[in-house]
Amino acid sequence: MAKTRISISLDAEHAEQIRAHADRAGMDVSAYLVNAATRQMAETEALEAQFASIDAVIAAAEAEAAALPTLPDIAEGDLTEQERREVEEAMELVYGSHQPAQSQRHGRQQRPGHAA
Repeated sequence: MAKTRISISLDAEHAEQIRAHADRAGMDVSAYLVNAATRQMAETEALEAQFASIDAVIAAAEAEAAALPTLPDIAEGDLTEQERREVEEAMELVYGSHQPAQSQRHGRQQRPGHAA
């Protein structure tokens, strides 16, 4: 098989580390880098294959979600007490029952990422 030359640029410290590792492995730098790149490509391809079905499910769910109509913003005061409790229960299912410090504005605990 014909060889193709590839030029790379890297800082002196990395170059020396690569030379040292190649020497310890009993390889020249070129063979060492080809071996490392080939292993990385095989690992990436194996992971992509392993997660391909999950990626497809996620892509389908994202496409379905993108097609949903935008819901109007609802202020907390627009909810009935029962609706507010249902939202809290749903949030606990998602985030767990541990809740951060109390919100000073409402006297209730806030969820991560939600303004007080």
